[in-house]
Amino acid sequence: MSVYQISSARGANAPSAGGASAAAGPAGATLPRIVESICFALIVSHVVFLLASLVKGDWLIGADGGVASDFVNVWAAGKLALAGHAAAAYDWATHKAAEVSAVGHPFDGYFGWHYPPPFLFVAIPLALIPYAVAYVVWVFGTLPAYLVTIRAIVGDRIGYLLAAAFPAVLANCVVGQNGFLSAGLIGGTLYLIERRPILAGVLLGLLTYKPHLGLLFPIALIAGRYWRTFFTAALVAALMAAASWAAFGAEAWQAFAAGIGKSSQAFLSNGAADWAKLQTAFGLARTLGGSETLAWSVQGGVVIAAAAAIAALWASRAPYALKAAALGTGAMLATPYLYTYDLVALAVPLAFLIRLGRAQGFLANELSFIGFACLLIVIFPFVKAPVGFAAVLIVAALIGRRVLAFKRAPQSVAA
Repeated sequence: MSVYQISSARGANAPSAGGASAAAGPAGATLPRIVESICFALIVSHVVFLLASLVKGDWLIGADGGVASDFVNVWAAGKLALAGHAAAAYDWATHKAAEVSAVGHPFDGYFGWHYPPPFLFVAIPLALIPYAVAYVVWVFGTLPAYLVTIRAIVGDRIGYLLAAAFPAVLANCVVGQNGFLSAGLIGGTLYLIERRPILAGVLLGLLTYKPHLGLLFPIALIAGRYWRTFFTAALVAALMAAASWAAFGAEAWQAFAAGIGKSSQAFLSNGAADWAKLQTAFGLARTLGGSETLAWSVQGGVVIAAAAAIAALWASRAPYALKAAALGTGAMLATPYLYTYDLVALAVPLAFLIRLGRAQGFLANELSFIGFACLLIVIFPFVKAPVGFAAVLIVAALIGRRVLAFKRAPQSVAA
């Protein structure tokens, strides 16, 4: 592994990715003080918002009992599985009744359970404790995995600050979603592939709880010949499937397979959750009034382009950090189903970019564009558009710029 790839501690002696003329700062550069100040302000705003929402009864606990949010689908599915009715978690009417029981009062809407049966192993222990307590355990129990992962990638304690300040963190906390877990698994996989490939494969296998986020990983691993990670991930995924089959029966898998079509029809065809909430090419096309056929065509084009770019990059001699950043971004471009809380995972490629910047010097305006991508996520609640998708595209462009700079610099260190 080269100095360029991963080590910011020795970055002062490493050659620049884009040459000295392309860098806005020297090798071994530190983040400007204003970046740290903005991060601190964002963290404070996250805490204040959550506390104020808790006091007002808009978050976690309301006047009538628990506040219905995305997490209720996890708790309700766990309750049904505990009662021996795992397949019923995929029946919308039965699952909705369990959700109402969880919060203690009726509510409008429905939070569907769309995960494969192995994720019930996570839902069951959470359903053993009261709903509000389980919510806190879930959100703040998965948060450390995300924080530690970003800190490891950045290579410095400043990573904790950057991770906690990332705007998508608040979105994930508010709805009790799995963004921290997904980011931890994606980031952990990418961080460990060259260091501990077997452990990386274990983490990637666990990511199959949300399979649409792993679409490009097999392509990258095959192109890069990371066979130990590839086969370990496949084995872990198979063992998880087998364990869930034994625990919950074939009926749960049959119900899951049937539910995928129903969920796709509701959310991707009929827009049950509002097109503008989908932070994808598909969501953008539908938000702008495009037909479903056009949206799928656009999404398909993005997938093909991303897959081709990942295959070429991972088969090349480019520094591993660039490959990891590209794959982390490509994972979000490839799926048509991505919400704001999923954008926590965007912190992973940003962490690799920041590590490269600290080790090699930041490219001109690189930090400004990173800040703008973060700003787009901040403003999402105030606009009715997939601005998160634009943020992902900006990060992809920054990575592409780094790749081009590397290719133009013959003195750069190869991976």
